[in-house]
Amino acid sequence: MPEKGEGVLREVDVNVPSVARIYDYALGGKDNYAVDREAYDQLEALAPSARPLAINNRRFLRRVVRVLAEDYGIRQFLDHGSGLPTQDNVHQVVQRIDPEARVVYIDNDPIVLAHGRALLEENSNTAVIQADFRDTEAIFAHPDVERLIDLSQPVAALFVSVLHCIPDSDDPAGLVRRVADRLPSGSFLVINQLIGEDPEVRERITRLMVESTQGAWGRMRERSDVRRYFEGLEILEPGLVEISTWRPDSELGPRQLTDEWIEFGGVGRKP
Repeated sequence: MPEKGEGVLREVDVNVPSVARIYDYALGGKDNYAVDREAYDQLEALAPSARPLAINNRRFLRRVVRVLAEDYGIRQFLDHGSGLPTQDNVHQVVQRIDPEARVVYIDNDPIVLAHGRALLEENSNTAVIQADFRDTEAIFAHPDVERLIDLSQPVAALFVSVLHCIPDSDDPAGLVRRVADRLPSGSFLVINQLIGEDPEVRERITRLMVESTQGAWGRMRERSDVRRYFEGLEILEPGLVEISTWRPDSELGPRQLTDEWIEFGGVGRKP
């Protein structure tokens, strides 16, 4: 990860797998390299449901953004660890509801910055910044965040499938609290991460991802860890769940049919 507060475009390292590019490959994208595809293949060998899990995670992101915009009137989004642009990004979902809605994407992968800027060059209500999303102070002081995010009005802070990238030593629950403390009453935090019931599976996947990304990963966790992220927040119905069951568009929608691992989380509102 970059040094905290770093905002310049770094050279893309094609020799070390990137979480953003591995996820892009899982979603069928083309913005990845051989090392990313190899890392994904190793991951899929351990967890054969990796691709449907990634697809369901993206569907959850689109669904939750639409719900927050349509049902709760949210017009400002901070997307932490946004990853590479793909079909129906956050700004595309919310700006179909209100073209004046504002979105800031935050990621530390230089390829995300390059692709994001190209995508958004004609969209004045959206920005992508290269930053370590653990550095809350630098993010909130960033000129694009100050330009686009009005902290007198509710904001949705997204942590969608990213907190497992943070080791325990960096205190992911503390990160969530720092962001929540910056946001006004009525704001929302959307949080989910990889969890598993089997300690051996958690350990094997964690070891693979830490080694593959040369330390740019945290660990798979348990339900109790995710619940701590929501302390002090009012959790929206249906609560903290496997995310394919969070307010599905229909009863026929795809479900995550696996016991290897799941994406677990939900949405909390700041009182």
